[in-house]
Amino acid sequence: MDKVEFPGRGKVAIVRATPETVLDDYARLMELSGYQEILPKDKTTQLKINISWQTWYPACSTTPWQLEGVIKVLQGAGYDLVGVHNDTVVVDTSVGEANNKQRYVTDKYGVPCIYIYKPEVKWVPYQTKRPYLVLDKIYPEGVYIPETLIGKNIVQLPTMKTHVFTTITGAMKNAFGGLLGRKRHWTHSVIHETVVDLLMIQQEIHPGLFAVMDGTFAGDGPGPRAMNWHEKYILMASSDQVAIDAASAMLQGFDPLSIPFLPIGHELGLGVADPREIEFVGDIDATAERWNFVQEDTFASRGQKAIYHGALKPFEAMLLRSPIVSWSYFASNFYHNVYWYPVVGRKRVEAALDTPWGRLFQQYGADAGLEGAVLPTVETKTLLEGAGVLSGLVAAAGGGLALLSSLRPRD
Repeated sequence: MDKVEFPGRGKVAIVRATPETVLDDYARLMELSGYQEILPKDKTTQLKINISWQTWYPACSTTPWQLEGVIKVLQGAGYDLVGVHNDTVVVDTSVGEANNKQRYVTDKYGVPCIYIYKPEVKWVPYQTKRPYLVLDKIYPEGVYIPETLIGKNIVQLPTMKTHVFTTITGAMKNAFGGLLGRKRHWTHSVIHETVVDLLMIQQEIHPGLFAVMDGTFAGDGPGPRAMNWHEKYILMASSDQVAIDAASAMLQGFDPLSIPFLPIGHELGLGVADPREIEFVGDIDATAERWNFVQEDTFASRGQKAIYHGALKPFEAMLLRSPIVSWSYFASNFYHNVYWYPVVGRKRVEAALDTPWGRLFQQYGADAGLEGAVLPTVETKTLLEGAGVLSGLVAAAGGGLALLSSLRPRD
C-alpha cells in the first residue's frame, strides 16, 4: 500500500521530565518534534482532551501539566486554540474536566471548549478515499463524524497506559471518542481495525495531525481506569500516530508488532510501527527502558469479551444494540464507581497523591481555590440506579415464579 507522506513521519520526540520543570520540559519536547512544520498556523488547532474517568486517577486522563504545557507553547507561537471534549455513557464530562483540573487550565489561558455530544454540534456522513476496513459494515447507514473537526488541526493528548481491549491506548485510540458517537461500542469486536479506520479519517480531514503523550504517571493492568499506577517521568510527541503508539508500547514492554492495530497501520502506510524504523530525538537513552507492564481484564471487561468474541457472541446485537443495552452501562458504572474505586482505587489514589507528581496535581489550581484532589465516595445516583435494577430483577423473578406456579398441574 502507498505510504501516506506527512512532515515528521516516523519521528518521535522523547524527553525526561520532572515535576519542578515539567512546563519547560514540554516546551523542549515540542521544539524537538518540529510541531510548526506539522501544524499549519493559519488553521484553528483543536486539542483533543482525554477523560477516561470523571474521577482523578493517575495515568487515566490528560494531565493538567500536559494540557498547560501544550497550550503555552502553541499560544506563544500564535496558534488559535480550541479544546474538544467527547462524552461517554459512563463518564460525566463536566465533572471530569473539573476533577482532572483541565477546566482550570483552559479557563486560565482563555481556551474555549466545544463538546461534540451537544445538540448544536452537527454530525455529517464521511467516506474515506480508501475503503474502510470495518466502519462501513458496522454502520451501513453511513459513518458520521462531527463537522466541526473537519479542516482543523488536531492535537491528541493521551497518557501512557494499557487498555482492556487494545492492549495499550494512546494517540490512535484517543480519536475513538472524538470521531464516533454514542454507538461506538458497536465496534469493540473489531476495535483494532476501527482505530485504523479512524486514523485514515484523521489524515484526510485534519491539515495538521499531532500527538503529545504524557507518561509522568503511567498505568498497567485493566486500563484505562482500574490500573496500577507507576511514576515514569517520560513525555513523547509526534505527528506519526502509529509511531508514537508503537514507542509507547515498546516502553511499556510490549512488542508493538504483536498489537494488531499497529502492524495494520504500518502495512497500510499510515505510519511506522517497527521501532527499528523510528527516528527518536531528544533523550534517546530513555528508549532503552522496558517497564514490563501487564494488560489485564476486569470482571466487567471479561463479560464484554464473552459478548464480542466468546460464548455470548450470538447475543451481541440483543445485548449491546437494543434498548436493553443500558444494562451494560449500569454494570460498568456500578463496578468502577460503587465497588472498585471505594474498595481498591481510593487507597491507590491517596498513595499517588503522596508522590512528586501527586503533590504537583494537588497544587494545580491552588490560586483558584482548587488545591488538593476530589476523592469521591460511593455515588448516590449509581446506588439508586442499582436499587432500581435489583428491584426490577426481583420483580421479574417473582413474576416468573408466579407464572410457573400457575402452570403447575394441581391435584
